[in-house]
Amino acid sequence: MSQTTHRTSPDRTSPDQAAPDRTSADQAAAGHVVTDVADATRRLIGLLDADQRDHAVRAVTDDALRHRWEYAPGTRPGLVLGELRRDQRKAVHGMLAAVLSPHAYAQAAAVMALEDVLDSREGGHRDRHSGDFWTMLFGTPDGDEPWGWRIEGHHLSVNVLVADGRISATPFFLGANPARVTYRGRVVSQPMQLEEELARELLDRMDPAARGLAVVSDLTPHDIRSGNSPRIDPAEPVGVTPAQLGRRARELLVDIVRLYLDRLRHELAYKEFARIDQERLHFSWEGSQRRGDGHYYRIQGPGVLIEYDNTFNEANHIHSVWRRHSADFGDDLLAALCNGSRHTVAG
Repeated sequence: MSQTTHRTSPDRTSPDQAAPDRTSADQAAAGHVVTDVADATRRLIGLLDADQRDHAVRAVTDDALRHRWEYAPGTRPGLVLGELRRDQRKAVHGMLAAVLSPHAYAQAAAVMALEDVLDSREGGHRDRHSGDFWTMLFGTPDGDEPWGWRIEGHHLSVNVLVADGRISATPFFLGANPARVTYRGRVVSQPMQLEEELARELLDRMDPAARGLAVVSDLTPHDIRSGNSPRIDPAEPVGVTPAQLGRRARELLVDIVRLYLDRLRHELAYKEFARIDQERLHFSWEGSQRRGDGHYYRIQGPGVLIEYDNTFNEANHIHSVWRRHSADFGDDLLAALCNGSRHTVAG
């Protein structure tokens, strides 16, 4: 599947239709991802000395720490990228690249590099640096026990949990400040362009009645509403549903969901997409529809929440997140393992 197009994908099906069409080769491919992620993690562990391991590794049962995630600037537990050797830094990037799709890894790398751009714009008074990203391991990929990791810093948080041969990777946060760098009116850098453009195109494809349902407020929230809470409460969905959209708008709504899920490697993303009940999605927009003004949108459905916010710094500062209700942090996998079941707990 393409990560950068919004054309209709040939395998767009309902969750009930998706499973029978998947072959054993697909399952094997997903297993290869688990192997790749485990190998990349072992590579980093093998490069750490005893003191670094003590700082980097915590028990996967430390739920308080696993659930304590953040996307604002500040120090975190674990190993900070800027203090690692070159080979260790490359190993951390290798862990990210093992989970993320190529385009999402490029986005993550750009988000990290923007810390230096932001630091320069601020005159260095906040001492930001592209090395200010932390890695924390929860257990290790040895034996049959669950394990995982978090790679996190300002505007980036990827939370991975591996259990019973399956991978969870939410909350998944990407942000950008500056979201857009221009030269004489032309864009030089805009790592999250599609997240904005596809949503605007969706609004353009709606008829007036559908747009009236989708735009629920002229004012924007201060930030993404879920923030960095360890748990999200399923709020009453608002906005427009697929049944209230024309065909082209309905397809584009699904493509926006795919854009966020396709931040993962396709072997993982298709499984996540199969869990989505497309007909029960809701899309809502808040704020101005005029370019350059603050705006926010949310896509919500059973087991999925996507939020996008661009309100700070004269609407040049993006926050976006993909979350999965009770499945965040791999808690569904851990619960299923505890219950002796291989079935995913519904989010």
